[in-house]
Amino acid sequence: MKTDIEEFLRPLSIDDATAHALSQELCRTFQHLSAHSLNQFLPTPISESVLRPTAGRERGRYLAIDIGGTNLRVGFIELLGNENGVNGDGVNGSLNGSGVESSPNLRRVLEKSWPILDVLKNENADSLFKWIGSCIAEVVREGCETFNLPRDRELPMGVTFSFPMVQETLADATLMAMGKGFAITSRLHLGTHLINGYETVKTPDLPPIKVTAILNDAVATLVSFIYQYKEDKYHKAAMGLICGTGSNATIPLRRSTLHKDKQPGKVKVLDEDSTDDMKIAVNTEWSINGTAPALRKFGLISQWDARLDSEGEAPGFQPLEYMTAGRYLGELGRLMLLDYLEHHMNISIDTLPRQLLTRFGLTTTFLSQFRPPDAAILLEKLETEFPESTAKAPFRWTEDIAMVLYKIAKAIEVRAAGIVAASIVGLLACAGDIPTRDMLRDKTNNHNGEVGQQPKVELVVGYTGGCIVHFQSYLADCQKFLDSIIQAEFGDEAPVRVVMSPCHDGGITGAGVLCGASQAKSKDVDV
Repeated sequence: MKTDIEEFLRPLSIDDATAHALSQELCRTFQHLSAHSLNQFLPTPISESVLRPTAGRERGRYLAIDIGGTNLRVGFIELLGNENGVNGDGVNGSLNGSGVESSPNLRRVLEKSWPILDVLKNENADSLFKWIGSCIAEVVREGCETFNLPRDRELPMGVTFSFPMVQETLADATLMAMGKGFAITSRLHLGTHLINGYETVKTPDLPPIKVTAILNDAVATLVSFIYQYKEDKYHKAAMGLICGTGSNATIPLRRSTLHKDKQPGKVKVLDEDSTDDMKIAVNTEWSINGTAPALRKFGLISQWDARLDSEGEAPGFQPLEYMTAGRYLGELGRLMLLDYLEHHMNISIDTLPRQLLTRFGLTTTFLSQFRPPDAAILLEKLETEFPESTAKAPFRWTEDIAMVLYKIAKAIEVRAAGIVAASIVGLLACAGDIPTRDMLRDKTNNHNGEVGQQPKVELVVGYTGGCIVHFQSYLADCQKFLDSIIQAEFGDEAPVRVVMSPCHDGGITGAGVLCGASQAKSKDVDV
């Protein structure tokens, strides 16, 4: 059976050579999408000088909210400035006494979280934003009592919004169709609705609020990570990565590489910043179908992926996400297990437990932790999750089936890690952070062959998301692929190393950081 299952899993296999070639193809793909796509590589009105102020990090306390697909979070972010930061070997954040994660140079205080119930998602915009306004007011009231905030002065607020939007300026955003179960489809102005919702419930003893910064969740992760990471000549916080329910990445790119029709009208820059081909933060939306040709070229889209795609809400829309993100990996495992049981073990599908026959009946959470120490424990987990008593006909789980499911889960995870690693390297190369071989040869010629002796630059990727953290050994395998791709590209004297570093809760902290940055000596410039 060992040979049989390995042959069955062959369509999901990815090795170091394939990951390396895929990274090169994705670099070219990303360059094309940046220049030509209107629904991927979406620029934000944030210049790199605001992300990396040379005069030092911001200080102060700022109201921040994070509107996600399932939860709303509101709190204050205290920015502590330059004193500390994490490096590539450090752990980003620790739990303080209140159970809220803190970082050496920022604190999250008075934070509260609410689930966004389906009844709210189905309401009209006014009802939804009135509820959001009441949550904001609850935290603002506590802030007034705790920090003695003046009631007659506008309170600046940063907003992270986990949905597609179009931005002309940092403080203004027009919503596109929200998805994720929300009924709102109109192109409404986010800042205006947030303020109106707050004003509807605000009592006279509360201060007014002013929306000063709006950003996507992937952009917020990058903003938060750069603020918290201690950069120097050989360590750069290069990009933000989300790999949880979905998958996305943000990186600063030169404005000249972007299609003119999707560039923001104004970009926030520091007063002394040059606007000549500045770098601005770009939300790649890399999971959308522009990446499909690269995946297809290397035979990475299997029959099971195609079926998962065809049965989804929007077939063909997000191929990379179907193969790498938490919303879909459990369902991919279910389709593969059913195929193997029916066609390789001659078990009739009709005899299986009912839950296993239901779409998304095998969850990503269950598959994440479905791993040895031994087959007996895996069998017990299967029997608990899918009781034999729920089958239509007599059926027994076995240790052989349990090991088959584990091998399916592991194959899914390794392929996902390889694809994400290739995407990371391709994006860093697209941004110019990873040099080409021609660039290295030119440097070598100009420095009499001494370039290889220089210390490596660590390009650090701030990541967040339960899938990459918990699904089998996703994170460790992703780092292995990153190392192997760089080794294949440059050999032993590689000029860079790409390193993964945690940046959890970047949504709300990024909103606070950018709110603070928007209050610095900066200006909006026409571009």
